[in-house]
Amino acid sequence: MIFDSGVGGLSVSEEIRRRIPDCSLGYLCDNAALPYGTRRDDWLIERIGAVCVSACELARPRVLVVACNTASTLALAALRARLPIPVIGTVPAIKPAAEASRSRTIGLLATGATVHRPYLDRLIADHAPDCRVVRVAADALVIQAETYLAGKALDARALQVAIAPLKAAAGLDVVVLGCTHFPLLRGLLEPLMPDRLWIDSGAAIARRLSQVLGDTRSIPAPPGEAPSWATAPQVPSLGPILRRFGYSSPLALEITQPAVATPFHEPSH
Repeated sequence: MIFDSGVGGLSVSEEIRRRIPDCSLGYLCDNAALPYGTRRDDWLIERIGAVCVSACELARPRVLVVACNTASTLALAALRARLPIPVIGTVPAIKPAAEASRSRTIGLLATGATVHRPYLDRLIADHAPDCRVVRVAADALVIQAETYLAGKALDARALQVAIAPLKAAAGLDVVVLGCTHFPLLRGLLEPLMPDRLWIDSGAAIARRLSQVLGDTRSIPAPPGEAPSWATAPQVPSLGPILRRFGYSSPLALEITQPAVATPFHEPSH
C-alpha cells in the first residue's frame, strides 16, 4: 500500500510499476488533511498513525510505503512501532545529489515541515557535509500539483516564486525535489532551470520495495483497477486522477480522531 497526504504518492506509484510491473498495489491518501506541511507535528503524528493503522487493518497489505517526505521525517518510527509489516519511508535525495554535484551547492525544494526538521540536518551531515544546501519551503507547490493533476489552470507565478531562491544561489547545479508531489510538476519546473540536474526519491523507493518483497512474482497484481482509499473521497477530481494512474475510485476511510479543523477544499479555478 502506498500512502500520501494527497496525490503526490502517485509519482512513486509510477516508479514502482516501472520496476515491479506485476506488483499488486493499493493507494491511500489523507486528502481531508492536505497539505501536511503546514500542520503541527504532534497533530500530524497522531493523524498519520490513525490513518495508516486503520487502512492497514482494512486492506491487510504486505508492505506500507510512506510516499510522503513530511510524514516520513516525522512519523516513521511511530508507524513501525504500531504496524506488524515493513514500513518504507521517503527521504529527500540528499545523498545522490551530493554524489552528483560538482559545485558542492545543492538546492532542496520541500515542504516547510521537511525543510525545518532535525532529520534533514542529520541527513545533510551524514551524506553532504561538504555541500551548501539551499533549503526552500515550497508548500504552495503541493496545491499546485493537486491542481495540475485535476486539469485546472496553474498559478505560473507560484512556480517562479518557489524556485527564485534556487535561481539566485550562485553555483547551484543540482535540485532535489523533496516532496513526492513535486515530481508531478517536474516537466514544468525543469524548463525554468534547464541547466541543473533534478533528482527525486521515486526510483530509490521502488528499489527498496523490490528488496523488501524479494520474489515479486509471488504477489501478482489481480486484473482490473487497483483499490484506493481516501479520507475525502468526495473531492470531484480525485476519482478521475486515481483512475488515470490505474486505481479505482476511492473508498471512504473515516477517521474521527484527530479531527481536521481546516479541511482541504479543491481549488475552483
